[in-house]
Amino acid sequence: MIWGMFSIVAFNLADTYFIGQLGATELAAVSFTFPVIMFFGSIAIGLSMGLTSVISKAFGQKDYHLVKRLGSDSIVLSLLIVIVFSTLGYFLIDQTFDLMGADALLRPIIKEYMEVWYLGMVFLVVPMVSNGAIRGSGDTVVPAVIMTVAAGANIILDPIFIFGGFGIPAMGVKGAAIATVIARGITLFASLYFLLFRLKILSFEIPSWKEFYFSARSVLRIGIPTAGSNIIIPISLGFITAILAQFGNDAVAAFGVVSRLESFAMLVMIGFSTALSPFVGQNFGANQMDRVKTAFKLGMAFSISWGLLTAIIFFFMNKTLIRIFNTSPGIVQYASIYMLFVPFSYGLEGIRLIATNIYNSLGAPIPPTLMAGLRMVVLYVPLAYLGAQYWGVKGVFAAQFIGNSIVGLVAVFFLSRFIERLQEKPEQTH
Repeated sequence: MIWGMFSIVAFNLADTYFIGQLGATELAAVSFTFPVIMFFGSIAIGLSMGLTSVISKAFGQKDYHLVKRLGSDSIVLSLLIVIVFSTLGYFLIDQTFDLMGADALLRPIIKEYMEVWYLGMVFLVVPMVSNGAIRGSGDTVVPAVIMTVAAGANIILDPIFIFGGFGIPAMGVKGAAIATVIARGITLFASLYFLLFRLKILSFEIPSWKEFYFSARSVLRIGIPTAGSNIIIPISLGFITAILAQFGNDAVAAFGVVSRLESFAMLVMIGFSTALSPFVGQNFGANQMDRVKTAFKLGMAFSISWGLLTAIIFFFMNKTLIRIFNTSPGIVQYASIYMLFVPFSYGLEGIRLIATNIYNSLGAPIPPTLMAGLRMVVLYVPLAYLGAQYWGVKGVFAAQFIGNSIVGLVAVFFLSRFIERLQEKPEQTH
C-alpha cells in the first residue's frame, strides 16, 4: 500500500514537472484544475472504501454470491456516477472555472485540458473502485502493482504527448491530459482483468432491482461519508493558506514545503491504515472481534513509534531537509518553526487515520466524518485564525498540533469503547 501511495505521488509529480516545462501560464492553468480533480478523486475514494468495507465482510462470511453481486454492481454503480458527473462537468467547464477566478488567458488552456479529462473520467473512478474490491479480498499487492505500472506509463507518455515524438505531434497541455487518460486506462483493464479471471468475482448476470439496490445502498452508506470526510480537508487547507498569506509569500511557501515533507512521512501511516481495512472487515465478518481489537492496539503502537521517529528526524534535520526545496532564509525560518514541534503530533494523527479505516470496515462511517470535521472545522481553522492574531505564524502551526493531538486521543477513546460493545454483542456482526 505504501509503495502504491508513492506511485500516486510520482504520477502527479510527473504531470506537474512536464507541464511546468511549457511555461508558467500552462502550469497555472493546470493548477486551477487540481481542486476539481481532487473533488472527483474524493468521490472515487469514497466508493472504493465503501466497497472494500462491505466486500471484505462478505469474504469473511464466505458468502461468495454476495461477493460477486457487490463487486459487479459496484462497477455498474461507478459507471452511472461517472456518466452523470462527467456530463455535468464537461458542459459546465467555463462556468466552473469562471467561479474559481481563472482569467481569460487561462480559461482556453483549462478547457483544452478538462475536455479530455472529463471524457476519460471513467479511467479514474472505475479502477479505484475495482482496486477496492481487490483489497477487500485481502490482496493489497496487486492494486499497488497496477498503480506503479500506471505511474511508469504516465512518466513515459507525458513528454511524448506534450512535446511530441515517435510520430506524435506536440499537443502541450492537451497532450498531458491524453497521457493521463491512457495511463489510467491501463489501470482500468488491469484491475477488471484481475477481478474477472483471477478472483472471478465479476458476474454478467443481470441482477434484480432489489439486489442492485442492496449493493448500491451498502457501498454508498460507507462511501458518501468517506467522500465527505476527504472533501473537508482540501477546503479547510484553503482557509489555512489564506490565513498564512497575510504574513507574506515566504510563510505560504514554507507551509507548502513542510506539507510536502509531511505527506511523505504520513504516506507510511496512510498505507498502513488502508491495509488494515480488509483485515478488520474480514475478521468482523467472521465474528473475530478479538483480532480486530488486537489490530487496533498494534496499529496504535506502530503509529506512535513511527510518528516519534519522524519527529526526531525532523527536529534534528529540519533545516537540511527544508533547503532541499528552497534556501530562502524566510522560508527556512518559518518551516523550521513548524518542524520543531508539529511532527510530534503525527503519531496521534496516524491513530486517527487508523481509526477512520477501522470504523469504515466495521460499517460505521459517521464517526470518521465527525472526526474529520472536529479536526479541521472545529479545531484547526478557528484556532489557526486566533493563533495568527496573537502569535503569528507560530500560532497557525500550533493549531495543527492541537487539532491532531486532540482528535487522536478522541479516536482512541471512542473506537476502543465501540469495539468493546461489538465484542459484548457479537450478533451485531452479521
